Amino acid sequence: MLRSGGQWLRGLRLPRFPPRGTPGRPRSVCSREGVRISKGFRCQDSPIPIPLPSRLLAVSSVSIRRWSVGRQTQVYIREGNPPSSAETQWKDRAETVIIGGGCVGVSLAYHLAKAGMKDVVLLEKSELTAGSTWHAVRKTPQNCLTTYFHPGINLKKIHYYSIKLYEKLEEETGQAVGFHQPGSIRIATTPVRVDEFKYQMTRTGWHATEQYIIEPEKIQEMFPLLNMNKILAGLYNPGDGHIDPYSLTMALAAGARKYGALLKYPALVTSLKPRSDGTWDVETPQGSVRANRIVNAAGFGKELFESDLDRIMEHIEIAMEMVPVLKKADIINVVNGPITYSPDILPMVGPHQGVRNYWVAVGFGYGIIHAGGVGKYLSDWILHGEPPFDLIELDPNRYGKWTTTQYTEAKARESYGFNNIVGYPKEERFAGRPTQRVSGLYKTLESKCSMGFHAGWEQPHWFYKPGQDTGYRPSFRRTNWFEPVGSEYKQVMQRVGVIDLSPFGKFNIKGQDSIRLLDHLFANVIPKVGFTNISHMLTPKGRVYAELTVSHQSPGEFLLVTGSGSELHDLRWIEEEAVRGRYDVEIKNVTDEFGVLGVAGPHARKVLQKLTSEDLSDDAFKFLQTKSLKFSNIPVTAIRISYTGELGWELYHRREDSAALYDVIMNAGQEEGIDNFGTYAMNALRLEKAFRAWGSEMNCDTNPLEAGLEYFVKLNKPADFIGKEALKQIRAKGLTRRLVCLTLATDDVDPEGNESVWWNGKVVGNTTSGSYSYSIQKSLAFAYVPIELSQVGQQVEVELLGRNYPATIIQEPLVLTEQTRNQLQKNGGKDKM
Repeated sequence: MLRSGGQWLRGLRLPRFPPRGTPGRPRSVCSREGVRISKGFRCQDSPIPIPLPSRLLAVSSVSIRRWSVGRQTQVYIREGNPPSSAETQWKDRAETVIIGGGCVGVSLAYHLAKAGMKDVVLLEKSELTAGSTWHAVRKTPQNCLTTYFHPGINLKKIHYYSIKLYEKLEEETGQAVGFHQPGSIRIATTPVRVDEFKYQMTRTGWHATEQYIIEPEKIQEMFPLLNMNKILAGLYNPGDGHIDPYSLTMALAAGARKYGALLKYPALVTSLKPRSDGTWDVETPQGSVRANRIVNAAGFGKELFESDLDRIMEHIEIAMEMVPVLKKADIINVVNGPITYSPDILPMVGPHQGVRNYWVAVGFGYGIIHAGGVGKYLSDWILHGEPPFDLIELDPNRYGKWTTTQYTEAKARESYGFNNIVGYPKEERFAGRPTQRVSGLYKTLESKCSMGFHAGWEQPHWFYKPGQDTGYRPSFRRTNWFEPVGSEYKQVMQRVGVIDLSPFGKFNIKGQDSIRLLDHLFANVIPKVGFTNISHMLTPKGRVYAELTVSHQSPGEFLLVTGSGSELHDLRWIEEEAVRGRYDVEIKNVTDEFGVLGVAGPHARKVLQKLTSEDLSDDAFKFLQTKSLKFSNIPVTAIRISYTGELGWELYHRREDSAALYDVIMNAGQEEGIDNFGTYAMNALRLEKAFRAWGSEMNCDTNPLEAGLEYFVKLNKPADFIGKEALKQIRAKGLTRRLVCLTLATDDVDPEGNESVWWNGKVVGNTTSGSYSYSIQKSLAFAYVPIELSQVGQQVEVELLGRNYPATIIQEPLVLTEQTRNQLQKNGGKDKM
């Protein structure tokens, strides 16, 4: 029950707002008295909005008035007015048509027009801000807050740009945006939340964002209304603030018009018709627009729901406990409206695979803070042919056909409910799982291991040991997976292990132009028939767009393999280049048709040789060679390669044969002590071998030279591959940073990636990935540091959970690969462990 002063809230029902455009309905809560309370609040008596340590439903907010603290009621006044009607002109031809007049769509129109694109047309079915934007100001502060904070690495750049844009937008456009920047404090009431703050601090230190952990005494000084009984620490972001979404959108619209964009409304899009040349016919009641590309920025344009305070009573009670003065406040209105949530809570931004010149900017749960940065990001991508920085976490192609309605609903509910829970490294969430995309080994392995979710697949992360705690135990420190992963590491290094690699993305490419296409796409040479190599697709500016394994199966026919998280991301790039260059090829995504087993370790050859008459000896089956053969009559394409760096093969087979193939391999390996291993052990193994990972050590933020990938880049090959000229310029200019390998001795915490690297009291770089090294009993990490600090033996520090640990740059790799060890032994050299 509510304490005294709050019981009148229970069961309260307030009338919903009248329909949009009718008398009595406010354009924005900013034109009414009071402040809002949901996940946080702000009153006139404090310069800091305080997010509360509990989660509230994002569709509801409550406006409060009548503070009994001797201050006058705060009143927000909207400044500026929209045009009385949209432009009366019409264009039947456009470079870009944007569908949707919310904050995100208008921001994209503004940025495209400002960058010089002619014929930008935005179509809105009702009026600007008619969807989620108009009631965003009444929702949780995280939707109207303009916060620098975000746990995602590259999304920090989106937030940062948005805030800097909003600070100067009024001056540029003459339209007030109602932007106030008092700063914000996130509150920790448990030790694990303090750990989360420390974790986020190290991931923020190498960014432009200003952020501090502050003590309870400082919090009380800054916000004296807070009940300090449970407060342990605060995460303070100066420059955070709050903005009126309606005024913001109108300012962006004014800017878009100023630079030449046409914003047309009401203009309901009734159909989209693709043409064979890649253009689109966009149909509306006012006429048709032919566009070179379309961007779907449409949101959820529904009216409000009835008020329902009972659902958030628990959180209101917590708010009153933490800020007792709230008990004396009155409710003036309740806003309960819909908001879009994707399965993983992040929006979908970018070009869509399989549909030419169709882009999306949808699914925004936090559209106000994302709008400015996403508008700039998409504008740059559209104008320059590549993203300005890596943001694969927003790639719409992270979802495929496996993303059913049932999965989407289950995950969206989970993400919505988990919005403010502690975010751990290696975090797993279980709603909607498994999907129908499980490998053929799922039923065999599910009870034996902790599974991780990868693009719809379930893949073993680590395997249970007898008598072990098998529960899901997320932590910022080493937890119950640590010792089992060490056992799996030894299994591969000393005997032989089996891993399910079925989530790999797999493409077949063939046709008379297949070699020409791949030579244009990849910086490496095309492997000979029967062989495989590691190849990279670069962007026009010479950055690493993707890393794939390329196997030349037969003359002109290739198998391309990529990581599970980049399946459609990579496929889209390949398909678009094939269309753009008019290459005569057939491209087929066979990801779901084939399973993959990895067999690795010193006894791998001995085990597999029992199952086939094919000679697997070193001379007969060379490193990186590929062959089609049978293991116990099961057809397999075998590639002698392993991400562990040990002797191994990847075995590609029909998905329905996975369980049978697994069984015969495990039975054949009993004498050799065969056992399973998962992706955690594989990560530790690949780090010791200094194998880079796409998405960590390399992506659209890095070039292959600074990432140490020179061996895979053939600048002297005849083909004019994408990014070749840019890479020559980068090499001529010289590098400013380099990827290095670090060792550091810690207590119970290991680097995960994106932690700050310090030298001489300053942040000079960042880690990219890390793990515990079971061979030297220390932590191991990759990191980017300035070129002048990249020498072997250089001492730096790595920040982990609020502490700087001494770290040393080492000669890589820490452990030589099996292939290199064998070569050294043949030449009389010494093994390196």
